[in-house]
Amino acid sequence: MVEMKPFGTLLGQDVPLIVLTDGAVSAELIPYGAAVRSLWVPDREGRPTDVVLGYDSLEAYREMDACFGATIGRCANRIGGARFTIDGKTYHVTANEGENTLHGGAEGFHKKLWQYSCGEDSVTFSLDSPDGDEGFPGALHTEVTYTLKDGTLAIDYRAKSEGPTVVNLTNHSYFNLAGHDGGRVDGHVLTILADAYTPAGSGKVPTGAIAPVEGTPLDLRTPTVLGERLAAPFLAATRGYDHNFVLRQGERWSAELWCPDTGIALDLSTTQPGMQLYTAGSLTERSGKDGATYDCAHAVCLEAQHFPDAINHSNFPSPLLRPGEGYHETIRWHFFVK
Repeated sequence: MVEMKPFGTLLGQDVPLIVLTDGAVSAELIPYGAAVRSLWVPDREGRPTDVVLGYDSLEAYREMDACFGATIGRCANRIGGARFTIDGKTYHVTANEGENTLHGGAEGFHKKLWQYSCGEDSVTFSLDSPDGDEGFPGALHTEVTYTLKDGTLAIDYRAKSEGPTVVNLTNHSYFNLAGHDGGRVDGHVLTILADAYTPAGSGKVPTGAIAPVEGTPLDLRTPTVLGERLAAPFLAATRGYDHNFVLRQGERWSAELWCPDTGIALDLSTTQPGMQLYTAGSLTERSGKDGATYDCAHAVCLEAQHFPDAINHSNFPSPLLRPGEGYHETIRWHFFVK
């Protein structure tokens, strides 16, 4: 079922809150940033629990940082030196994090007002990014479809370009399975099916190496209580986890997050080759939905995507999209209780 409610006005347009409902699970989506504002799932007692951080107003989404629930593009994560080369031509994109580009530049897809159309159990957001947008070449048409069915919110990404370009799309939801107002996530239990990660140097830009997780706090191949790892010296520079994992391919799911307090669990499956795990170490104190206070380590982001700076490392899966090719990636969040 799809329902629309007023949420705000932007550029003279009414911006709705689009609600998908399937049984006891519902998702609230907004066209600004093609973002997930709320995700309501039942806990072990059957009580509805909103498990993602967000804001109460459109103005807060426009003015605050953090990309709560947003679609990230044209290129998620970092591009080292804010430049890359395609077919011998070097392109300079917007540097918005020191010398590097983060999440598509100063006005990435998370700051755009997307068009939308609704189906019976889905909504599709669409955006046209012109040639030269934030320095990226090629006019790009992007569609993001959210479908809610059988306790699973599926996200399908599709894109076509009129010129060779870089495309790397993901969702930046901040999960707290104790509830969006549940505070620190130290008690959450996380499993990631990844045997390797991409070490990063200055500015959190990958060095190009692929290293084993074994023997490091990044070894999350068995269920791990986050609070037992977040203070590890290995993670001090990133204030917790802010690392890209090389996902095993062909697995039924890639990551599982579980909150023992509520019993709510999330399985993430994806076609993407990597996943940035971010435990909100840089999140500053702010007011969120219903007056809740959000702060450092109050959430877990599971950003399935291509590797950071992949366009500048030939040994990484390529994010290059050429005319005539179709970009199609998926992320699926399945919620259950255990």
